[in-house]
Amino acid sequence: MFLRYIVVYEVDKVLELRALTKHYPNHHALKGISFSLTQGEFFSLVGPSGCGKTTTLRLIGGFEEPTSGEITLAGRPVAGLPPYRREVSTVFQNYALFPHLTVAQNVAFGLERRNGVTRSTIRNRVEQALALVQLSGKEARKPNQISGGERQRVALARSLVVEPKVLLLDEPLSALDPKLRKQMRQELKSLQRRVGIAFLFITHDQEEALSLSDRIAVMNQGSIEQIGKPRELYQEPTSRFVAEFLGEVNWVNGAGIRPEAIRVSKENPANGARSVAGVVESSTFLGNVTHLAARLPNGANCTAQLPLNGCTFELGEPVHLWWDASDELRVSA
Repeated sequence: MFLRYIVVYEVDKVLELRALTKHYPNHHALKGISFSLTQGEFFSLVGPSGCGKTTTLRLIGGFEEPTSGEITLAGRPVAGLPPYRREVSTVFQNYALFPHLTVAQNVAFGLERRNGVTRSTIRNRVEQALALVQLSGKEARKPNQISGGERQRVALARSLVVEPKVLLLDEPLSALDPKLRKQMRQELKSLQRRVGIAFLFITHDQEEALSLSDRIAVMNQGSIEQIGKPRELYQEPTSRFVAEFLGEVNWVNGAGIRPEAIRVSKENPANGARSVAGVVESSTFLGNVTHLAARLPNGANCTAQLPLNGCTFELGEPVHLWWDASDELRVSA
């Protein structure tokens, strides 16, 4: 059966990177990063462009070799192995489908180049892979005859049909429109749970990472700033960089406060809450919430996220912004 590879490996860590570096002549892309994935884990690498995310993926996939450090899959080093001999598959940002091949032929491409795989086995596994991504009945279509979301599913099926230990995904949702992108997030997470293998997801979109991941590694300039569960990273960032990358944050009197933790009132609260005076500068209606921005006495802006009926303030109106001390983010510089 196609899903027969859902097993627990003898080693707990299906993928491990140890002190991995990658140096180019004029650039140190990776500066000794280390992390591991366990069986069935959805792990995301996030960070701005140029932080080393895609370089990390290329090293794991065998498209480049590290300057130093070690990569192991199910406990076995993969140094020197070409991509086709590593038990990983990659879904690229542009899907890399062959336009002259049908959906079924695209999915079968990797299997057909493996020795000892019979035609009947290929046919059965392709059928199962397409059923898994809900594309049964579209086997004979070409990539230009299906939608963008369906092309992404073909790329996923092609990667899963070869039964990898780890699936590498290089910003696979970035080419989709916003509505389809949100839909595909849920489908991707559901698919990962069904197949039960480790996913390593590369993205610069913090909302994607927070909604999909079991754990996240935040990268910055070739290093890992922090690794943790989504809620942990959002509520307990260890640095200003992590706090600002994973959502909006106000820095008021040295403290970081998320906009959703700030309340706004015309009177200064008398309940002992932390507060600061401001003047309303803008109010942006976003459907279920309103973003209110106020100018503080020191010239800085402070943004509050208010519920649908919670914004009754006029532009230029003096207000008090307040929050509980327990909502402050305690981070290093």
